Amino acid sequence: MIAITRSSFCCSAVLLTLMVASQAAAQTDRLYPRGGEVVLGRIKSISKNGIVMTVSGKDQTFNAGAIEKVLFQGDPSGLTEGREFALDNQFEQAITELKTVDAGKLNRDEQKADFAFYVMYCNAQQALSGNGDLRSAASGALNFIKQNTNSWHFFETAKLLGDLAMSLKSYDQASKYYGSLRTAPSAETKIESMYLNSLVKLAQDNAADAASDLQKIVGISVQSAEGARLQTLAKAGLAVALAKQGKGDEAISTVNELIAKLNPTDTETAAAIYNAQGASYAAMGDNEGALLAYLHTHLMFSTYPAAHAEALKQLAELWTQVGKPDRAAEARSELQQRYPGLSG
Repeated sequence: MIAITRSSFCCSAVLLTLMVASQAAAQTDRLYPRGGEVVLGRIKSISKNGIVMTVSGKDQTFNAGAIEKVLFQGDPSGLTEGREFALDNQFEQAITELKTVDAGKLNRDEQKADFAFYVMYCNAQQALSGNGDLRSAASGALNFIKQNTNSWHFFETAKLLGDLAMSLKSYDQASKYYGSLRTAPSAETKIESMYLNSLVKLAQDNAADAASDLQKIVGISVQSAEGARLQTLAKAGLAVALAKQGKGDEAISTVNELIAKLNPTDTETAAAIYNAQGASYAAMGDNEGALLAYLHTHLMFSTYPAAHAEALKQLAELWTQVGKPDRAAEARSELQQRYPGLSG
């Protein structure tokens, strides 16, 4: 009889332990560092610089630029799925999922801010791909910043505002937003600030200053894969700047070295490299070479809308210049169909 009681007691204790463990798991937030393993714990505080999370009773700090995503305890499925689609650049699907979320039922402020960010982010990305209103998207991004000054998405939104300003050809505004990234805690974000501002200078035909800034980025000692990727993009931009300064041979040599080491799975970078090759050939007056380069982006790396739209624009002009109006019309038609807001 005593043995049975003890056994029952042991079973009860085990069940209680499992219940406590289950409850603890249910109260767990999940933070995914870029390139690292998921961290389980409880969000303690959030600021524009990052997140403090309590993990096994100890606080850990994660810089905003090093965080890929956060899953909060109690996230509805629409937010979870919408977030994943957004991070996979499937913005229409993301918006569809996010529309199923009842924001009034989100019971944590940080969860509400995350939801608001992804709604804004998807709408902005749609606008940047020519499928939405750029000014409306910019207004939405500004409102998000004003209402969520302590969001860990702060610097990501600042970059987004710079991208929108660039698309609107508001270069002074773009420079301001990109410049704000210099205050981020992440070394990579500071480098990105320099790189993006160099693109503003290129857009303003200030090739000499752009080349100077890009050369500085190339010379920085980087310690991460993201830093190395930014240096690759800087080299591609440098090729364009050199070509615009009449240094065509140096420009082509630079971009050809990048192509030799190309990672085809990094669509954004690959598209930027081939567009840089196209711009370099075009600056040298080599229309045939430019056509081949932009066709690479069009045919092989079309999943990145901004670069693909740029390639189609250039192809439309180049086909006209080489006497093939039918091909030019095809490029313009595809540009209008896929990126209507970017075809002007």
